[in-house]
Amino acid sequence: MSAQADPAHRPRKSTLLPPRLRPGVAIAVTGVIFAAAAILLGSRVSAYYYLAAYTILQFVVLGTAWNILGGYGGYVNFGTAGFFAAGCYTTIVLNKLFQLPLLIDMLAAAAIAGLMGLATGYLTLRLRGIFFSIATLALAIVLQTVIVNWGFVGGARGVYVVRPQISGLFDSYAHLLVTLMIGLATCAVLAAWAVERSWIGIGLAAIRDDETAAETSGVPSLRLKLIATTMSGALMGMAGAPFPYYVSYVDPATAFSLAITVNSIAMPLIGGTAAWWGPLAGAIMLGSVQQVLTVTISSAANLFFVGMLLVLFLTAAPRGVVGIARAWKRGRAWT
Repeated sequence: MSAQADPAHRPRKSTLLPPRLRPGVAIAVTGVIFAAAAILLGSRVSAYYYLAAYTILQFVVLGTAWNILGGYGGYVNFGTAGFFAAGCYTTIVLNKLFQLPLLIDMLAAAAIAGLMGLATGYLTLRLRGIFFSIATLALAIVLQTVIVNWGFVGGARGVYVVRPQISGLFDSYAHLLVTLMIGLATCAVLAAWAVERSWIGIGLAAIRDDETAAETSGVPSLRLKLIATTMSGALMGMAGAPFPYYVSYVDPATAFSLAITVNSIAMPLIGGTAAWWGPLAGAIMLGSVQQVLTVTISSAANLFFVGMLLVLFLTAAPRGVVGIARAWKRGRAWT
């Protein structure tokens, strides 16, 4: 039988979606399924589980946002809490002035935090290495000082936020919050996947490996870093926007919590910074364990556990879960 007639040599039929688009479609479909499931479950699920899921999804967004600049570009941002708090206090200001829907608050927070990221990037991205990291930490400290002395948003004593009445598809505000956060987490992961597959991700990877060589080769390093800081800041701000309704009381110590910064860095590093799904895996793994620790032992044990796990992964598996999965896949292929 000739090779043309052999069924084993027949060309495969083309599919509707090219292979490079399938992960993006899978992310979007998964997000829609989870959001629909959350809406349909309604009051059948305890509010505690909704709020626990909200916390995990919040760190999915923060870890993914941090990875766009820190993982793809190699610029470590220690100012995550500043961008998160900017989104948080944007909601508080709008709540005091206009009583807008939460979705509008989230979009406004994205704009404010994105512009803050753009300005920060323009002023600091000419710095490299540890100097950039110190500058982002200084930004968070300056912003915290401003909030502490701003009486309109409660200053150092904090402020209470009253949740509005719920109607329509949602049985409780926790139900609404987790549904919105599912949508935001889906958008964040989609954005990271799109960046990774685009010329932006390729350029950021070149900057991470050797910025001087990348610039010599014609990579527009400043433009790419500004895009990354703006995207990262906007996503962090959106993650912070629903937070006042989640906790009902916000003070600077809560909004600028060390746990926010530590977790947003640890989750991508443990999950792996080389792929869009690394921060997702790290956030789900660490976030779930932290929720269990909070209920069974104490919330104070969370950072200790994160620190121990971070040291373990950095020494034994520096590429995180992504590196372990890829090494296992290569081993399977060799056998």
